[in-house]
Amino acid sequence: MKNIFLSLALVMLIIGCRQEKNKNYTNKIEQFQYKMNVEFSDKKTTPLKNEDFKSFKKLHFFPINKSFRVIAKFERTPNESIFEMPTTTERKPLYTQYGIATFSIEGEDLSLRIYQNQKLILDTEYKDYLFIPFNDETNGNETYDGGRYIDLEKPIGETITIDFNKAYNPYCAYNEDYSCPIPPRENYLPIQIEAGVLSFGKTKQ
Repeated sequence: MKNIFLSLALVMLIIGCRQEKNKNYTNKIEQFQYKMNVEFSDKKTTPLKNEDFKSFKKLHFFPINKSFRVIAKFERTPNESIFEMPTTTERKPLYTQYGIATFSIEGEDLSLRIYQNQKLILDTEYKDYLFIPFNDETNGNETYDGGRYIDLEKPIGETITIDFNKAYNPYCAYNEDYSCPIPPRENYLPIQIEAGVLSFGKTKQ
């Protein structure tokens, strides 16, 4: 009988720890979403047009789904050439491919190229900043048809965490006056990434 109680106590402890981790993770993503909404609600930092800003209440997101937070295998590609990344305007910022991430979602083997802005590496605040522009099967329906972005930092070791719950729209999704990098063909994911921000004005039922 004593062993049974000990086993039950251990199971309850494990369940409690998992629930606490999930709660902490949810809080982190909610904080990320809150910061985005603060930015969009501030006249000084919003990318919204004046007419949209006047009626803006909040951005809408897919439900938080931890299965879209992946630990990817990271391969550094140090000998890549600097190139001009195409944008929605004539502007062509300089980038280099920093590495390749490979991972699986729902049994699908996937990969993404990770880039580094050559201007930002001169800024001490952003020198470790990396950038993933990507497309997926939700584009043009639930999400912006021009793709979405994810920001991350240089990894330590042979893995990198990619959290699609932090996927956000380029400013061009809200205002065509902005110049936004266009996701390369190599960063098309042939699945629905139902995580992160929705198209402007969309709500997830």
